[in-house]
Order: sequence, then structure tokens, then C-alpha cells
Amino acid sequence: MERPRPAPCVRGALLWAALALPALTADRIGLNEPRPAWQQAAGVAVLAVAAALSRRSPLAAFGLAAALSLTAAPALFTVSYGPALGLFALLLGLRAGRARPAVLCFAAVGCAGTAHIALAGVDPAPEWLVMTGTLLFGCVFPWLGGRYWRQSRELAEAGWLRAARLEDEQRLAEERARLRERARIAQDMHDSLGHELSLIALRAGALQVAPGLGDEHRSAAADLRAAAADATDRLHRIIGVLREDDDEPAPLAPAGETLEQLVARAAESGLPVRWEPAGQLPPAQPGGVAERLLHRVVREALTNAARHAPGAPVVVSVEGRPTGTAVTLTNGRAAQEGSRPSGGGTGLLGLRAAVTAAGGTFEAGPHEEGFRVAAYVPAVPEQQPAARPPGPAPFRHARRRVAAGLGAAAGAGAVLVGVAFGWYAYAEKHSVLEPAAYAHLRLGAPAAEVAHVLPERDVNDPPEERAPAPPEGADCRYYRASGELFVSVDHFRLCFEAGRLVAKDVVPRVGLSGEGREEYEEFSR
Repeated sequence: MERPRPAPCVRGALLWAALALPALTADRIGLNEPRPAWQQAAGVAVLAVAAALSRRSPLAAFGLAAALSLTAAPALFTVSYGPALGLFALLLGLRAGRARPAVLCFAAVGCAGTAHIALAGVDPAPEWLVMTGTLLFGCVFPWLGGRYWRQSRELAEAGWLRAARLEDEQRLAEERARLRERARIAQDMHDSLGHELSLIALRAGALQVAPGLGDEHRSAAADLRAAAADATDRLHRIIGVLREDDDEPAPLAPAGETLEQLVARAAESGLPVRWEPAGQLPPAQPGGVAERLLHRVVREALTNAARHAPGAPVVVSVEGRPTGTAVTLTNGRAAQEGSRPSGGGTGLLGLRAAVTAAGGTFEAGPHEEGFRVAAYVPAVPEQQPAARPPGPAPFRHARRRVAAGLGAAAGAGAVLVGVAFGWYAYAEKHSVLEPAAYAHLRLGAPAAEVAHVLPERDVNDPPEERAPAPPEGADCRYYRASGELFVSVDHFRLCFEAGRLVAKDVVPRVGLSGEGREEYEEFSR
């Protein structure tokens, strides 16, 4: 059983509590510079508002978190509000449908951070690189992750809807297949049983006129002939109800006998029919579409001749051609009086539609004193199921788009990180004052005399908290004692006043005791 989800207000309160925890503890454990209590309270209040807006207006929630981070640090990176910035960026990608507002918001944050650094930054270049990296890795990447998560959920829902639609289409296809099968069975019953009943009526008619038959048996044969004819008519009407369409194509099941066998069976039943093949080619491919169509044409024509012109001679002529097969059935005038004239029924109409659909021709109508049916059926190839074209792959396209976005962002981030590291290494290496040069400096020396031994740059982040109090009114500069990177090193401080060197001090690296510092100063002097 699925557990009920907490109410939105409860989830918002939990979100706010999780984001307020680093904002309140980062200063206490020394990860941030100490701030007044009112600033911490204001930050927690802003986080509460952002958490309340995160569901209905995720863009506003992210904007509040970004403004809070820029207020705390021009470079946008803070331990107190960094988790909130990344989380609201993730929620922005997950809950916002459009990408353009988020991109514009990121651009606005970048512009605001650049302006803040230019106005209040100590060293603009490194701070701008830190701000750009934080915006990229702490905002854009989580936003892309949220969008990918959102697209995955939408595609999964679309997949389930598509599966349900395919199931409905499958059920409809099965229903259509059942209707087609019912129509095919009806067509077979109409053609086969109608043909057999016509042959029964024909045999009964021959028995009725047989010499030496008593009047009682002759009357019974007449009744049998009439009953077979009525049964044929009733079968025709009943089958018409079962058929889906009068233009139903030829049945797919093979007829089970050739045209010559069909004509021979009709002749054995008493129908005066003659088989006249012509041409050197076979009439049609056995079991093919053309063979089945020709079988239907001959069977329907023989049935009509037996019903409407009993006793009339029938000629079946089949001619094989290079491109198809032609069949002609001609019957004369009825030999028995009182027979019904030949008329066009739905059987001939269905044959005309089937032969025409196969690309052939069909003609049926009076001919001299009788009736003629002529059909030409081309060599129809067996239909192969067409291969379905590959459908769209929304998952693949979406993954490619997300992968391209992540790849572009990762490439840009790698470039920025590389540039930032190069700038850091350059600034640190070009702010090193050799200990020997520092030892040769004398107090009271003119600044111009000292300048030629100083490095190109001074330190951007001087260790002022570890240095002694500087002389009043003096301009102090800090230099590194070695070029090691990513470790704490000793620093030299030179103070100038009125164009002369008035103080020189050694600021020891972190962890160096006071005794060690005095020894290092004595060595440097």
C-alpha cells in the first residue's frame, strides 16, 4: 500500500528547515565570516519566503536565493546559501515548463554579480571567475538536471498513454479482423452453398423430366427442385445480413480446387457445361490471388446459369495471357419453360468490385439468346506485409538534447575552471619576493630603490589577521615568500610612508609558532 504524501505546507516547512540549517551553522563552525544576528535572521526569513514560493513560482524562489547569495558574497559562492541556490535551481528546472525565463534569470544574476564585483570587489578577475563557476555548476547544472528529470517523467507518462492507445487500436484491429472474417465466411457460404444448392436443384430438375418416372415421383422431384431454389434465395438473404460490405474483397482462404475440377464437378451434377482452355500459359498461379478470383467468377456464373437458365448449354473458355488470365462463361436459352430470367444480383456486383480492385475487367450481361460473363484478372502478386517505418524516438531525441546541453555546460565549466586555475597560478607565482632580496632591504630606503627588487604583483588576499599592527599612515604591501600553490606559505610585509620604507615584517604561515617566526625574521634580516 502506497504511503500518503505529506501536505504541501508540511513539505514546505521541511524544505525551509533543511535550507535554514547551513545558514545558521556555517558562521558558528567557522566556514563563513561572522555576521550580525539580524543578517542571519533576515536570511532565514528570505529562505522561508522562497520555500513558500517554490511550488507555484519556482523562478521567484530562485531569484530570492540568488539575491541573498549576491548580498552575502559578490562572487555568489557562500556556504550558508549555496545549498539553497542549487536546490531552488533544481526545482526551477523540475517545475517550470519554459526554459527562456530561467535563462534570462541566469543572465540577470550574472550581470548583477559582475556589477557588484566591479563596484565592491577586492580583486575583480578571480572573483568574477568564482562567480561564473558558481553560476554554472551551482545553478545551471542543477537546472539542467531538473529539466531532464521533468522530461523523463513527461516521456514516461506519454509512453503509458501511447501504450494505452496502442491497446485500444489493437482491440479495434481485432474487432475489424473479426468482422472481415465473418464477411469472408458469409461470402464463402454464399458462393459454396449457393453453388451446391443450385446443383441440387439442377439434379432435381433432371429427375423431374426423366422418362418412365411416375407422376407422384415427378411431383416430388418438382417440389425438391422448388425447395432447393427457395433455400438458395433464403441463404442469399441471410448471408446478406452477415456480410459487412457488398464490396468485400476475395476471401483469403484457397478455393481447394482448380477451375477444371470445378467445371467437371458441375458437369457431373447434370449441368451441360463444356471446358475450352486456350493459350499456352497456365491460367493462373495455383493458390494465388488471381486463381481465387477466377474460381469465384466461374463458380458464381455456373450457379446463375443453373438457377436462371436450367438446361441451357454453358461454355467455359479460359485463355492464359502473358500478363494475366481471361475467362468467359456463355450460356444459351433455358431449355425448360417457366424458368426465371437471369438477373444481376449482389454476387455479380461483388465480383465486379473484387476484379476491378485487382486491376482487371469484368463484364456481365445478355448475349444473343442467353447470358455471358467475361472477366480478365492480371497476375496479382501476393501482398507482403509492409514494414512499418521506424516511429519517432522521443526518448532518444530528448536524451540527445539534454546530453548536448550538459556537454556544452560541462565544456564551458572546464574552460572556466582552467582559466581560473591559470589565473591563480599566474597571480601567485608573480607575487613572490625572494627571501634573499627581502634580507637586503634596509629601513629608510627610498621607494624607487626598493621597487626594482619587488615582484610584478602584490598579494590579493593578504593575511592581515596574522600580521602585526601596521604603522599609522603607512601604505603596506604583502608578498609571498615562496611560489607553492594550494598551501599556506610565509608572507613579507613592506610598509611605505613619504616615499620611504618604514617597516618590514614577516607574516608566518598558518601553524608556525612565535619562536619559529622570530628565528625566520632573524634569518631574513
